[in-house]
Amino acid sequence: MSQSVYYICQPMLYQDNKNWYGIEKLDGKVLSKKSLRTTDKDQAFQWVTARRQAVQSATKKWVLDLSQDTWLDKDTPFVLFSDPKAIPIFNQLSRQVYIVSTPEGYGFVEPCEHALQCCNGQTSPIKLEIILPPQSLSHLGDPTFISTHNTQFCYVTGAMANGIGSCEVVEMIANCGGLGFFGSAGLPIEKVVAAIDRLKTKLPLLPFGFNLIHSPAEPELEASLVNLYLEKKIHLIEAAAFLSVTINLVKFRVAGIYQDHHGNVITPNSIFAKLSREELAEKFLSPPPEAMVSELVADGFITEKQGALARAIPMAQDITAEADSGGHTDNRAALALLPTFMALRDKAQITYRYASPLRIGLAGGISTGHSAAAAFAMGASYIVTGSVNQSCVESGSSDIVRDMLAETRQADVTMAPAADMFEMGVEVQVLKRGTMFAMRAKKLYELYRQYNAIEDIPTDQREKLEKTVFKQTFGEVWQATRDYFLSRKPEEVTRAEKEPHHKMALIFRSYLGQASRWANSGVTDRRIDFQIWCGPAMGAFNEWASDSFLAHPSERHIDVVAMNILYGVAKLNRINAVRCGGIMVPGTLTELRPMTINEINERQL
Repeated sequence: MSQSVYYICQPMLYQDNKNWYGIEKLDGKVLSKKSLRTTDKDQAFQWVTARRQAVQSATKKWVLDLSQDTWLDKDTPFVLFSDPKAIPIFNQLSRQVYIVSTPEGYGFVEPCEHALQCCNGQTSPIKLEIILPPQSLSHLGDPTFISTHNTQFCYVTGAMANGIGSCEVVEMIANCGGLGFFGSAGLPIEKVVAAIDRLKTKLPLLPFGFNLIHSPAEPELEASLVNLYLEKKIHLIEAAAFLSVTINLVKFRVAGIYQDHHGNVITPNSIFAKLSREELAEKFLSPPPEAMVSELVADGFITEKQGALARAIPMAQDITAEADSGGHTDNRAALALLPTFMALRDKAQITYRYASPLRIGLAGGISTGHSAAAAFAMGASYIVTGSVNQSCVESGSSDIVRDMLAETRQADVTMAPAADMFEMGVEVQVLKRGTMFAMRAKKLYELYRQYNAIEDIPTDQREKLEKTVFKQTFGEVWQATRDYFLSRKPEEVTRAEKEPHHKMALIFRSYLGQASRWANSGVTDRRIDFQIWCGPAMGAFNEWASDSFLAHPSERHIDVVAMNILYGVAKLNRINAVRCGGIMVPGTLTELRPMTINEINERQL
């Protein structure tokens, strides 16, 4: 006696520029193209919700039990894995795929609008082995990330300092369905203000955030940025390079906290904390420190009631486990770091019983579908890309840097002293191919540790530094450095004129600080001194993109890179599902080549 498998209609939404389209599919085939067209996002979501409810109530469903052998009618058409026609069937991720075994080998049953007929195995050689569900890019990661941050995907472009994470990067990823952070670190306040005004105008309804980097040498700068964000109603920041929770972070987090009429604690402001140490993760997964909250209450910034509400929230709802990334990094292994942070998350959730779930994302080493698939498979709530974005047209870097990044291999990176934490010995990961910055910066730090004053450095070494590194006398370098700090932080000059060792640090930091600006501006006569923050992920991307249109820097765009990474994850999930069923997937079906946005969209509709 035969039974039928009924297909279920799928109402779906997709976005094209400013328009939202509603379509209906039957096992991957579009039934009514553009059933809805609107620029109103709320109207679009109301439509799809109503259609899904109607489908659920009207559709007759029958669930197959694949723990028992299931045979399809002997006349069921199929396409063998070895047939070229199998490639588009497997790549069409929006379709439900049926894998069957036949006397000729494994194959796919063509999606069709009529029901599949099941029968007794004695009358048919076609056995149903696996049913692969549709793969949606929006289902990758934690669904609460999407609902909380109003994105389509669990995909973030991390903030790259000095405006490398530009307005163009943030705008493009927001319009693509992701979340971007502007790289405000190292920029004058007026440029940050201009970026805020632009993004608020260009992205009135889409999410975006701004960077806040820890500034132990300039706490006033950190405080002024927080005050600016509060004044301009920036509700989302990415906190990076922090060595502890600071009063400025707590101030941003608890500003405007209140309790709604249902008793829920609402915090208008959210923090993404980018961390690589367990002890810091524990602090950011905990409520704001009581002493700092009390200080804000005493200062009148928040009320006592608001201070009490702060005990019910974590410092950061979203923690990004930063593995082997470009810039500030501890070079941690992602495979060890992410599970550790997830365990800390679970412990914190049990301890504090937060009303909203904590999320752990992963950054560092993510630039291909394979690396992103590994992150999501381990349980990452979201992924963060960095180095690969700097090589895109939209980044705030220069064409010279983009060309250099496009030639990078995984071993072409190294660690070098950080300009903002030079005296502490903190390092950042930078590109070493085509630049002498890392070697020269390390030499400066070595001299700083060895001598107490510029004058103590042997004459031959001083003259070599003046000629090759600074291209000025130390007297000229100090005068320029002095003028800079007199307009920014005069007390540094006062201290330097009393402490020769501090004066040396400021002079050496001037080289480190300018080296990244030379790179961003493309100063050709300083190319050998470019400081380019970069991790090994850049080399992995270049290897994957070689011999394709993405090998050329001019073709690299934020949205193209993002969608290729996400599509790669979805396809790898499909491949791995087949492998978990005990079936090997031939190489013709596992290819993951770079694609244009149009090609990816065709495989999603």
